[in-house]
Amino acid sequence: MLQRLGGQGIFARAARGAGVTAAGFAAAQALRLGANLVLTRLLFPEAFGLLALVTVVLAGLTMLSDIGLGPSIAQSPRGDDPDFLDTAWTIQALRGALLWLAACALALPAAAFYGAPELALLLPAAGLSLLIAGFAPTRIETAARHLRLGRVTALELAAQAVGIGAMVALAAATGSVWALVVGGLVGAVARLWLMHRALPGAANRFRWERAAVRELVRFGKWIFLSTMLAFLIAQGDKAILGRFLSLAELGVYNIGWFLASVPALLGGAVVGRVLIPLYRETPPDAPSAAQRRLRLLRAGLTGGLMALVLLFAFGGVPLVGLLYDPRYQAAGGVVVAIALAQIVQVIGLTYDQAALAAGDSRRFFLLFAARAGVQVGLFLAGLVLGGLPGALVAQGLAMLVVHPLIVWLARVHRVWDPLHDAVFGAVGLSLGGLALWLNLPALRGLAAFGAP
Repeated sequence: MLQRLGGQGIFARAARGAGVTAAGFAAAQALRLGANLVLTRLLFPEAFGLLALVTVVLAGLTMLSDIGLGPSIAQSPRGDDPDFLDTAWTIQALRGALLWLAACALALPAAAFYGAPELALLLPAAGLSLLIAGFAPTRIETAARHLRLGRVTALELAAQAVGIGAMVALAAATGSVWALVVGGLVGAVARLWLMHRALPGAANRFRWERAAVRELVRFGKWIFLSTMLAFLIAQGDKAILGRFLSLAELGVYNIGWFLASVPALLGGAVVGRVLIPLYRETPPDAPSAAQRRLRLLRAGLTGGLMALVLLFAFGGVPLVGLLYDPRYQAAGGVVVAIALAQIVQVIGLTYDQAALAAGDSRRFFLLFAARAGVQVGLFLAGLVLGGLPGALVAQGLAMLVVHPLIVWLARVHRVWDPLHDAVFGAVGLSLGGLALWLNLPALRGLAAFGAP
């Protein structure tokens, strides 16, 4: 095994990339959890509600303007061409500046919409992180293209540690939500400086090559539309709940989401960095041995993520009870509900990157359009009919409804594995049903959220 992982073949690099990404993600989550435990004792629940609203707006701006520069570099034949990379970097820098201006423009309307006047100042300040991120070097995407992720992961962790240290120090000194915003900016500056200083390769320069722009726009227009919808999928719950819950209740919900989102975020990190290069190098007509290794790698990813989802589904309530003080105990039911909703999502997580590897961003968009419509529609219906518990149950139903569309996309690109889906579906749904039965009291306790 060590000999295989030490090679330079695509599967060896993919396995190392997946391992490095997973290890880096675990370390990053450990840092976030440690900081979260300290910050929940230094700050008040309303601070985390405000942070959730800031995150919703900034994530919305980011995802509503994403044209997929990272996936474009990963799949393009020109992905190592300096002119192509510099053009992509120029577009990215311009986008960062426009995003910060948009954050400033939205500050007052967002403050009025959510009834949170603090957003009028918090949003322009936090939005500076978008401006800073726009100048990140494309050497990050180049490393991902070639599955050389070790140094990037280490630098991400170092920058995160700097930002978290600043947050904790400022929270201890001020007890203000501003500690979270300023600490985030310190982390963003640290990341930019480290990436520019420590990653090998030529520095980016402003460049505008029309052929590169045409290629980036042609591929990215469907990514742009897809990430608009991905915003609804990833942040739609908090955007909607911000109107129904108090800031304190939203803060408690955000703590539960922070814990339960670990499997989906880990899966997205590994899949996004590893599977596009792997699918690019292992097309459907590749030798059967390569296809078999691809299936085994997918099964390993799904199995690991399924185990993590079930861990949170069974242990969410005692975990919150162990880690947090009584103000946050209701978050245990949130952890269980969100983990259960992710069971079906994990089963189909490794398929859709095959479309991007083949340059099929249009069908990728169609899948996201269907998923966003179903998920937001059912979430709203569940919220109206059953309060927060109904909305969380509706999230799980949405994943079931959307899975056949994921299978359709996988079949189009000849990567669907019915045995994979049958085995993990049986395991996930049976054990998930048991976790639901054991945690029904905690889920019923969420009915009080949003009550007048």
